[in-house]
Amino acid sequence: MRSKIINLILILSILSATSLMAMFKETETLLSEAKREVGEMTPQKLKKMIDNEESVIILDIREREQRAEGQIYADDSYAITRCNLEFHTMKKIKNKNAVIVTYCRGGIRSAFAAQTLRKLGYKNATSLKGGLKAWAKAGYVLETGLGETRLIKAE
Repeated sequence: MRSKIINLILILSILSATSLMAMFKETETLLSEAKREVGEMTPQKLKKMIDNEESVIILDIREREQRAEGQIYADDSYAITRCNLEFHTMKKIKNKNAVIVTYCRGGIRSAFAAQTLRKLGYKNATSLKGGLKAWAKAGYVLETGLGETRLIKAE
């Protein structure tokens, strides 16, 4: 019972977290450009790719302490913080043609991360639309230190 409560608290913290930054016009312009350049993959499409065992790399770019909220699991997944992306990605991901889906909590930092990956030569880098929040709202499983967690909507 206790682990269920902790899992519920983790999920609720993801869903109720406020935006990372109050958007300024310049920031909104940069974000729109990044999303236009790299596109966004829906949680439903990513889930289908994972279920069909398609070749996809999932890249969690959140800070270490944020990963306690849960992670999207796939056979080929990495956690590289946004601030270390330029320094560590090429060591871990050699294939510049790989499909890479970046994610963060809400989909803002991951869009910028995917844009950076494109600039580093990764041709198929994109961002998870809505980030981990959208994944959880879609009802998909999150891996936590306590096991698997899924948001269940009350009827």
